[in-house]
Amino acid sequence: MTLSRRAFTVGTGALLLGGAAPARAGEVRDSAGRQVRLPDGVSKIFAAGGPAAVVVYVLRPDAMMGWPRAMRSEEKPYVVPSVRDLPELGQLTGRGGSANVEAVLRTKPDLIVDFGSVRPTFASLADAIQQRTGISYVLVDGRFEATPDSLRALGAMVGAAERGATLARYAENLFARVEKAKAAVPEDQRPRVYLARGPDGLETGLKGSINTEIVERAGGRNVADSGGERSGIVRVSPEQILVWNPDVIVTWDRRFHELLRSGQDPIWQGVKAVREGRIHLAPTAPFGWIDRPPSVNRLIGLGWLAGIFLGDRFPFELAAETRSFYKLFYGVDVAEPELATLLAWADGRPPAFRQ
Repeated sequence: MTLSRRAFTVGTGALLLGGAAPARAGEVRDSAGRQVRLPDGVSKIFAAGGPAAVVVYVLRPDAMMGWPRAMRSEEKPYVVPSVRDLPELGQLTGRGGSANVEAVLRTKPDLIVDFGSVRPTFASLADAIQQRTGISYVLVDGRFEATPDSLRALGAMVGAAERGATLARYAENLFARVEKAKAAVPEDQRPRVYLARGPDGLETGLKGSINTEIVERAGGRNVADSGGERSGIVRVSPEQILVWNPDVIVTWDRRFHELLRSGQDPIWQGVKAVREGRIHLAPTAPFGWIDRPPSVNRLIGLGWLAGIFLGDRFPFELAAETRSFYKLFYGVDVAEPELATLLAWADGRPPAFRQ
């Protein structure tokens, strides 16, 4: 599920959209423009989908009731012990939504949170569920560029304002560092990037999609560019990959990564990125560095990709940056074996792109 929301500002007794009329005390106007009354205290939060689960976890792990998908064994070491074995509740929004209103009623949350890009469809869904259950339901802007504002806003909503502000400052500093490094590289000299999804690598996201916006923000040029006619996830042909001939391929699918490394597929061997060994495997524990889900977990992936795409202009010490991010956002001191696993997935320190 994806939500596009305007920036929030904090007012006396309420959270307001910039330029909006003041809301009554105890109410918020969310990113879809919906006015929602919050409970006096929030101690139990139902995350409507994967992106929401991540942002709720980083702000209020103590308030989590479960996961849209239960934690896998390989993911558990990277989150605090109290949430590792929470039940699988399904999701209200997004592909393959599996939760239903009865499941929400059984868990009796104080608040339902969704995070992503807002469209009227999702606002209507939120209204319907809120009316049926009587449980407050807020939509929060999940666009990458809105991350700092959204962390501050949701943090204030759920009683974690200081925590939200701290994480927002991290995001702002990272964005500023990346933008400064990008400004030193003319766009036509930035690497052309293909983001490969799935075991055959033939699914990708078009430029402008929430699933691939991290590529452009990190300084890459997404080869899957429809000229703005559409966005989202698409299937492409091997012939199209050869035409695009990307400089860099990024994936999080281990099977596809191994396929390229093995040299067994003659079509992919004709692609520049494969010939030159510029294939990068993104970690996915406890959440994806690139996507899956498209939430605040992408911040560590942004730094990693900027180090690949911008090279010396964006120094990124992988081990130190990973430790710092996992401690700040996920609340864990990553042990050496788990750190080694993450860094192996990330191919150690990636080579800088050279045109």
